[in-house]
Amino acid sequence: MEAATALLRAAGLPADDLSVELLENFLVATSGTAIVGMIGLEPFQGIGLLRSLVVGPGTRGRGVGRLLVAGLEARARRLGLSELWLLTIDADPYFSRLGYRVQDRGRAPEAIRGTAEFSTLCPGDAVLMMKMV
Repeated sequence: MEAATALLRAAGLPADDLSVELLENFLVATSGTAIVGMIGLEPFQGIGLLRSLVVGPGTRGRGVGRLLVAGLEARARRLGLSELWLLTIDADPYFSRLGYRVQDRGRAPEAIRGTAEFSTLCPGDAVLMMKMV
């Protein structure tokens, strides 16, 4: 848990609400024993919140982020989720290339609005995006 929290904080991503239970739905990319990337999923009934895609600086540009997103989308489908939502400060161009579309924050489902990431951890000007999976 400490390595995951450190990677998120180093990238300026929220980590204050992480718990062992929440980390159960994170996918991790490793190189040897080091965590070089990760992505999380908060599943709800029929939908999910994609959280905290992070790839370490020495690993960026090698496709690790795309693999993590694809793995998370596959997990979401296995869980029976049909939509993935996310909030981002500056990665909207990246997620747009992966098929996510900007949404009005007022359109966010109640389950997403109720998350710590939506309500307190991400600033109000964070971009809300969604993709059908």
